Amino acid sequence: MTTLGENDIGEGAQIFPSVIIGFPSRARMGLKKFPGACIGKNCVLRPGTAIYCDVEIGDDFSTGHNVLVRENTKIGDRVSLGTNTVVEGNCVIGNDVRVQSMAFIPTNTFIGDNVFIGPSAVLTNDRYPPLGRPALIGPRLENNATIGANTTILPGIVIGEGAVVAAGATVTKDVPPKKLAIGAPARFRDLPRGFL
Repeated sequence: MTTLGENDIGEGAQIFPSVIIGFPSRARMGLKKFPGACIGKNCVLRPGTAIYCDVEIGDDFSTGHNVLVRENTKIGDRVSLGTNTVVEGNCVIGNDVRVQSMAFIPTNTFIGDNVFIGPSAVLTNDRYPPLGRPALIGPRLENNATIGANTTILPGIVIGEGAVVAAGATVTKDVPPKKLAIGAPARFRDLPRGFL
């Protein structure tokens, strides 16, 4: 494990080789002292995990291999990030969130509590790449949302509370609470009985 900055790691941590904690952001590079990461108790950080500075993470956090969490991100309790997942800076992730392998979560994304994100899901934050204009804004996933595998969610889209995005969907409009988004571009349907 390599630590940079001033980190606070709770008891019961299992941290494997080649993990980096407190990596400096561009704004912190060259400083001798800067706030690293604050991680709660009982974390499991697998090889290749890199957590930047100015990150706050709750208890019972776990990562797969080669996970990246960028600066100014806040993560709640009981969150797992699957192998090769990228969480860019300035994100908020609630409690009891499960993100499967190879998901991409861009800068300025909000994820509520009890959200599931399937493998290879791509959330985006740049409406007209590579201009970065208007300002970068990621999606907002409200509590209890479910995002299927290989989905694409466009910038600024709101996935309503309890909504489900089907595998392979491309979401171009806000998804109302407790609705199913399916297809490309996604259209909305009532949830099957099993989800209610």
